[in-house]
Amino acid sequence: MPSSLRDTTTLHNGVKMPWFGLGVFKVKEGEEVVSSVKAAIKNGYISIDTAAVYKNEEGVGQAIKESGVAREELFITTKVWNADQGYDSTLQAFETSLGKLGLDYIDLYLIHWPVKGKYNDTWKALEKLYRDGRVRAIGVSNFHVHHLEDLLSHAEIKPMVNQIEYHPHLTQKEVHDFCKKEGIQLEAWSPLKQGVLLKDPTINEIAEKHNKSAAQIILRWDLQNEVVTIPKSTNENRIIENADIFDFELTPEEMQRINDLNKNDRIGSDPDNFNF
Repeated sequence: MPSSLRDTTTLHNGVKMPWFGLGVFKVKEGEEVVSSVKAAIKNGYISIDTAAVYKNEEGVGQAIKESGVAREELFITTKVWNADQGYDSTLQAFETSLGKLGLDYIDLYLIHWPVKGKYNDTWKALEKLYRDGRVRAIGVSNFHVHHLEDLLSHAEIKPMVNQIEYHPHLTQKEVHDFCKKEGIQLEAWSPLKQGVLLKDPTINEIAEKHNKSAAQIILRWDLQNEVVTIPKSTNENRIIENADIFDFELTPEEMQRINDLNKNDRIGSDPDNFNF
């Protein structure tokens, strides 16, 4: 079990990915994103997750530069947006993201959504970037089992990560089991269901017992389920609090009680039915 913010899981290509990071979805470009990323790094975070469509890659890059932490100590993820999918356009989108971030390489590059008829060509571009040493690891986001099966039937390199909506109301057991079997690391976006889960009575009861917050219980549950997690916050105290989850353990019974909250309820779009 991870015991600190610097602890990593080893991806199937040998790259070490932190178990815990900061997500910056809906964090405004400029001062807001710069200060939240700097606060996270200052308080021991080494993993930052952004995406082209978040329109804050420049701020993330500025924060990395200003943090004073060596580039190789950090793990930076970004994603190719749907409108840029396809072979050549993905290679171009990657250069744009790299330029905005002001980096020489990306640690993890993901296909943001499984755009029908496009993601296999997009994946070929990611394989090229990986072979050329421009990215240390490649993966996908929001892929169901059937998307993964299709991709694997065309791919030369297996995805290292699948980042999906994952929280106690949406445990995606089938995807989780498939990824485990294939050696693909699962990663959670929206682990707190955008705050909806913080009022759940079961989670709060468990939180009281451990003298922790509801958010800390959920994030700990992620880790004990072997899922990488990237909660978003722009508040430094919350950023610190979210990461204070390495000094306690949920019992098997508590884990099961949280697993049982699943109701296959999404806050985001279904990967089989999105139009963006």
